[in-house]
Amino acid sequence: MLDQNLKDQLKSYLANLREPIELVASLGEGKKSEETRELLEAIEGLSDKVSATFDGDDTRRPSFIVRRASDASRWVRFAGLPMGHEFTSLVLALLWAGGHPPKVSDEVLEQIRALEGDFNFEMYFSLSCHNCPDVVQALTLMALENPRITATLIEGGTFQDEVDARDIMAVPATFLNGESFFNGKMTLEEVLAKVDTGSAAKAAEKLDAKEPFEVLVVGGGPGGVSSAIYTARKGIRTGIAAERFGGQLNDTLGIENLPGTEYTEGPKLTGDLGRQVASQDSIDLMNLAVASKLIPADRPGGLHKVELENGAVLKARSLILSTGARWRSLGVPGEQEYRNKGVAYCPHCDGPLFKGKRVAVIGGGNSGVEAAIDLAGIVGHVTVIEFDTQLRADKVLVDKLRSLPNVEILVNAQTTKVTGDGDRVNGLGWKDRASGDEHDLALEGVFVQIGLVPNTEWLEDSGLELSKHREIVIDAHGKTNMPGIFAAGDCTTVPYKQIVVAMGAGSKAALSAFDYLIRTEAAEDVAKAA
Repeated sequence: MLDQNLKDQLKSYLANLREPIELVASLGEGKKSEETRELLEAIEGLSDKVSATFDGDDTRRPSFIVRRASDASRWVRFAGLPMGHEFTSLVLALLWAGGHPPKVSDEVLEQIRALEGDFNFEMYFSLSCHNCPDVVQALTLMALENPRITATLIEGGTFQDEVDARDIMAVPATFLNGESFFNGKMTLEEVLAKVDTGSAAKAAEKLDAKEPFEVLVVGGGPGGVSSAIYTARKGIRTGIAAERFGGQLNDTLGIENLPGTEYTEGPKLTGDLGRQVASQDSIDLMNLAVASKLIPADRPGGLHKVELENGAVLKARSLILSTGARWRSLGVPGEQEYRNKGVAYCPHCDGPLFKGKRVAVIGGGNSGVEAAIDLAGIVGHVTVIEFDTQLRADKVLVDKLRSLPNVEILVNAQTTKVTGDGDRVNGLGWKDRASGDEHDLALEGVFVQIGLVPNTEWLEDSGLELSKHREIVIDAHGKTNMPGIFAAGDCTTVPYKQIVVAMGAGSKAALSAFDYLIRTEAAEDVAKAA
């Protein structure tokens, strides 16, 4: 179950336990239960502060709880084996139960402990889902910090009957007190914002009280973070208002084209960027800050204002807009109705839920072809549907796709609808663009991979120039049509939407903002001198 290298690493982590912990397993017959026993016995053997028993009476088998020996009221349950992406989550559960402090602020911990009411969470994950660990770890920490919160974390492949009964077609899928709570990735702060009804008003009041920034970066993806790092290194007071720190990096698995980094993954890169931001005293990171309106300054050197969805207003002498983009929707009947019921956008996360089934991938670019190749190793059959007359992916990817025996490719084909039985997807319609003939395709999953839409709706009435594709128009320096407002990354007219391009563009926009600030006197200073 654990090789020697993993055992050595885990033993070093368990040396940080401050208090004894208990692992209580509920096992049945079969290989999964045997593997669970083997895992828990291995963990027990690595620390004298860990004890494992196998007399649990939970109906989910195999499953086990992690709890502090001195307080049985605080526990988290893993149902199925938390390996793969979730092994780190298991390690953190062991450490937190044993009194090792989590890397969150005291303010957040107090918010968890102060929650009133009973919160019984059930969350389904897959071992290949790179979005799931954030949710698993958030619920784990909440359950171990507040005795009125429980968290049962369920590996969907082990409990397929539950997955089918609850019509779960995408992970992470979270239930609260028996009812659907949220489908998709959530950070700890996002979970708290949903269950703590007074948190939004408190956050707005805190943000509203902030002094004006010299540079305010709107967006927390690679472009925005690069901007903030550059301005902070110039000694400039910088704010980052991020709807979700990391942006689309959080949804990206393998990254192999970042110079100097042979391989990394999006969540890891997000963590690295977060640590770099935290090391800069002059950066104020405001996560879960969703911009809703831009009010440009009325004169050069004046303060730009950014209104947030929670009602707060942030002010700054200069702005760098780096709000990124999101997956483009098909826009056909049935897509929204069956979202998370067979319509999916992340093959890495949701692919395992379609094991042995028939699925379609819409899109023949690199993302679509990579998704189809990944899915072909899991599902029964993949149909790739491309609107163009040929696949647009790199030749090496196309050649690999064509070599797979369970893949069919349809080009010059337009997806016209997604169909279902009311509960889940059962097919789609497509039209042959050459002949005009309409066809129906029976399947159980649709993975949409057709590009990006810039997150610029909030700028529509600001006076900022947008292209016909609603991208922010910028020049070679990252300047917009408004003095003191710059932009970078996937939300702009930059021709290539890539992580490394966004990082470079963000750095360039930061240097342009710095140049603007040193050449433009603050409006209030001009007024005082008059």
